[in-house]
Amino acid sequence: MTPFATILSLPVRAYRMVFSPWIGFNCRYQPTCSAYALEALEKHGAIKGAYLAARRIGRCHPLGASGYDPVPDTKTPPKHTTSED
Repeated sequence: MTPFATILSLPVRAYRMVFSPWIGFNCRYQPTCSAYALEALEKHGAIKGAYLAARRIGRCHPLGASGYDPVPDTKTPPKHTTSED
């Protein structure tokens, strides 16, 4: 995880330690929004990870969907093969 992503993950970790035990398991999605945020920050870095986490939290409302919603995989650039003559 990048240093900036680590800093952004601190409030999520604090939420999981302090508030989550009191609130209980009420998440509409699997994995939970906090687990999704941590995984997105780890896989995609600070900027894109925070964007994905905010988008996910924005979808979490009574009229929204529910179910399995994993963090998208990172897209790796295609490997170019060089032909040596």
